[in-house]
Amino acid sequence: MLSIVTAPAFSQLYFKGALRASQDKLYRNLVQNTINKNLSLSLTDSTEDNWQDAFNALEVTRYQSLWVNGRIAIAAEQLQSRSVMFQYAALELFYSCFADKFYNEVKYLLMQTSDPKTFALCAEYILQSSKGAENVSFLSVKTSGLLSANIDNAILLQLQNHLSQTKQNFSVPDISSFFQKNYLPGKVLVFSFQRKNRDFPGLAMVRDGNGNFIKDSSGAYFSVPQLARANSNLPGYLSNGNTPEGIFRMKGYDVSRSTFIGPTMNVQLTMPFERSPKYFYADSAISDTIWNIDRYKKLLPVSLKEYYPLYQSYYAGKAGRTEIIIHGSTVNPQYYAQQPYFPLTPTQGCLTSKETWDPESGQRTQSDQQLLINALIKAGGADGYVIVINISDDERAVVPADILRFFNKK
Repeated sequence: MLSIVTAPAFSQLYFKGALRASQDKLYRNLVQNTINKNLSLSLTDSTEDNWQDAFNALEVTRYQSLWVNGRIAIAAEQLQSRSVMFQYAALELFYSCFADKFYNEVKYLLMQTSDPKTFALCAEYILQSSKGAENVSFLSVKTSGLLSANIDNAILLQLQNHLSQTKQNFSVPDISSFFQKNYLPGKVLVFSFQRKNRDFPGLAMVRDGNGNFIKDSSGAYFSVPQLARANSNLPGYLSNGNTPEGIFRMKGYDVSRSTFIGPTMNVQLTMPFERSPKYFYADSAISDTIWNIDRYKKLLPVSLKEYYPLYQSYYAGKAGRTEIIIHGSTVNPQYYAQQPYFPLTPTQGCLTSKETWDPESGQRTQSDQQLLINALIKAGGADGYVIVINISDDERAVVPADILRFFNKK
């Protein structure tokens, strides 16, 4: 019987930021300076950036206090009069950490704004609130009205699609065609199988250019857990939202200098519109710079060409999303100890792998990210595509048995 297994990876890779003293210092700095000090400033045009930095730190750390909550309430009261960039940051925080609390303020802003992204953030906040269901028709009418003046706006089109799906049961077509050897022949592929609810981790697998899924030394299929959840948990078409479903160009490796990503090698990805069509499709014969969705459609199996969620990366790229990669993590997982995805850590929308670091020595002791890099090297290298797809709305992590059934259908 076929099976899928994972195995630990051990390395002496060192990262100073993983030391307990460094982690404690970072947390104190985030709370005392980035959050408390910035929020103690009066909210004016000149201090908006300070408040936005605090919003981001609150999302990462999940820190709350009565005083902080009171300051966030001030931001909500002034939301209508603040800049568009401040509105984006505040609405992202509200969605992430203050569901329902600012319903009235957000709905008022939605009624006044003409900015498509602000409108979409307001609509998504309302949708996730306890009054979401009763607002679907109202939001659909308002979205259609904005679209009449912005007929090709990718954000509004994705919001419209989300609204149309709210009353439908979640279903996914048979994805067995992804497992056929003749799918994208010659291309190395990474599949990231996810849940609709990104609180629950997904599973990554690697296929080589000959159509063979990578196995370990025991002959079992390789896989590692992979989180596609953002700190904000916003839908994937919005900046800093969850990793969009769909196809990403995979090309090369890099090492980040970010405090939160760490020194383990990462995999570089691009979405449509982020670079040229020639680059995304790896086709030197393409000379024009105009994006055509028909080219993207050709990357999908015949049976999935009409499955709209797999176009989300295309529209997210069109909407301006950038810099989504596959990486490890040096974020303190204790920030998320009460979350279903613990000990994995969320990001601003990347695909992340679990890593553990010794707080006394600063050395990496386990890395699913390194295992994934090793599997990619075995497959022929990071030159191909990554495909992200939600396979069900089950509220549990994706496990090997969920994927094994598709191998049995090949």
